[in-house]
Amino acid sequence: MSALAKISRIIDKINSYIGNLCAIFAFSMVIVVFTVVVLRYGFNIGFIWMQEVYVWLHSFVFMLGAGFTYLANEHVRIDVFYRGASKKYKATVDLLGNVILLLPFLYIIWKYSYPFVYRSFLMGEVSREAGGMPALFILKSAILWFCLVLFLQVISNICKSLLTLSNNSSPLISENRNK
Repeated sequence: MSALAKISRIIDKINSYIGNLCAIFAFSMVIVVFTVVVLRYGFNIGFIWMQEVYVWLHSFVFMLGAGFTYLANEHVRIDVFYRGASKKYKATVDLLGNVILLLPFLYIIWKYSYPFVYRSFLMGEVSREAGGMPALFILKSAILWFCLVLFLQVISNICKSLLTLSNNSSPLISENRNK
């Protein structure tokens, strides 16, 4: 197996693990929302921190789940010409899209959000709501985690595209491309 295929497999495993973690977060979010509703409407009890917990979980599901979504090829794509195209055409479009569009997008998000998150860590920022969640900087760091997991998956997809274009296709590559 080539180095590109090994790199791709490792990254895919990382994002699969994170995707499973996001599934746990989603289930936890349902439990927390259910509990908030029962407490509020059944017993007239409310906790700000509990309401913020499900907002945090929702944020982490979307931000951390981006890499897994891209791995599973479940992202939004306008595929009028892409759907019926050959593997090499798809690999070329994916390679160019990743390098020309997605990598600069991730760089811009990282560049402008890093100081925002860093200041939050330095201040030890907490929720503005009385009784809210402490450590708001952890929530804000999800922006950087989004960039990281998506960047890793971009590297994996670039490796897969290069392998496809060099005729070194393997089941690893074709299983995600043919969706």
